[in-house]
Amino acid sequence: MNKSFLAIALLLVVALISPSPVFAEPIADADALFNQGGVTNLLNAISFYERFLAENPDIFEANWKCARACREYGEAAKKGQVDDWKKICAEYGKKGMIYGAKAREIDPGHPAGYYYFGLSVGIYSDGTGILTALKEGLKDKTQMNFEKVYELDKMYDDAGSILALGRFWAILPWPLYDKKKALAYYREFQQTAYFQSSTEARVYLSELLIGLGGNKNNAEATGLLKQVVENGEPYFTQWAQRLLDKI
Repeated sequence: MNKSFLAIALLLVVALISPSPVFAEPIADADALFNQGGVTNLLNAISFYERFLAENPDIFEANWKCARACREYGEAAKKGQVDDWKKICAEYGKKGMIYGAKAREIDPGHPAGYYYFGLSVGIYSDGTGILTALKEGLKDKTQMNFEKVYELDKMYDDAGSILALGRFWAILPWPLYDKKKALAYYREFQQTAYFQSSTEARVYLSELLIGLGGNKNNAEATGLLKQVVENGEPYFTQWAQRLLDKI
């Protein structure tokens, strides 16, 4: 067979199995904005993802990344106390749930869609209030999605589902909360390599320990919170100081 024909055929095969630049470039542009962080960049990243998804709605990567960006935008607005941050959390938390659910539908065997659906519910609840989320039936959906991530790959996103499940059971209102389950998940996360670099995990665990009461729990919480005050970002540093003031 002619060598030139073989070379052309090989190039065609490579082209077919390689990611299309039509898909890769817009997603990469949005990724670059997302990675820069900050409220403005995150909002612009969402705009990039959404424009792409308007013409390519069934691309798994774009859906879960858009869900992730929606959640992070709400989180950044909340931590920065920007104007109307609750409205932003409610609006973009809902968007994140939509894109997370779509990603889950496209690839039910991958944890990303479930994970970012669950996180988006959390940011939505920050905007609307947890009671509103409960009235909308989001408690069971959140639990199911995080438990599915735990089942598929509990180390996904730095063991995020373990920490998320701990937080889930800790902040539900009475009589839905379960402090024993929350502590079990927090302790499991504490045993991973990610605890040492997680400021929020220290705050979450400390808050639960203080709520459980007792000298031993308070002593452990105090040690963890002092680490946060010394090294944490402003949002969690202020939270940690408020908790220390309670002990």
